Amino acid sequence: MVTAIVVAAGKSERMGAGTDKAFLSLVNKPVIAWSLLAFERCPDVDAIVLVVRKDQLVACKAVVQMFGISKIHAIVAGGARRQDSVLSGLKACDIDTRHVVIHDGARPCISPEEISEIVKAVKRSGAVTFGRKITDTVKRVDRGSVVVATEDRDKLWAVQTPQAFQIKILREAYKALGKADVTDDCLAVELNGGQVKIVENRRPNIKITTVEDLQIAGALLK
Repeated sequence: MVTAIVVAAGKSERMGAGTDKAFLSLVNKPVIAWSLLAFERCPDVDAIVLVVRKDQLVACKAVVQMFGISKIHAIVAGGARRQDSVLSGLKACDIDTRHVVIHDGARPCISPEEISEIVKAVKRSGAVTFGRKITDTVKRVDRGSVVVATEDRDKLWAVQTPQAFQIKILREAYKALGKADVTDDCLAVELNGGQVKIVENRRPNIKITTVEDLQIAGALLK
């Protein structure tokens, strides 16, 4: 069984106080609805766990009903950190779940076909992530604004979601992590000695963090 965990419990601080970007209007739907519909329409996903802010549980249930998301297994409250929200999602997964696909609800441009690609990849490997090769020259700045080194961009990738795992591997990684902070689920697996493979994504997969991002995503989805 493959379960998607869609995480949308962030504070949306860069959108302004009191704003929850998951519910901002994008073309003709709330931002979160785009991701939910992509997983709903993906034949390789069996169930969806939606993780949201505690104060948005009722609103999320309304969105699920409005857009006919039949694969919803649970809607649960997230935590203070992204990893806390992922852990809440893991706890809510059906006992028969063998693979999980973690996706940021703020990435609305994902397609069912791309999700299928990630699911097929994780069944060959224990941990995979979408990513894109970095084309810009990357400088390292240790302090202030002084460049101390130029990185080899041929070895650098910008990592995105979905990220997918054998559920046992991800649970063990988070158990071993303790109280340490990680910026994504792959890092938890890496710190526990696991290997993560990158699946190259050549399509736009923007993460909405600012008003400008919302406008760009709207243009892509029209």
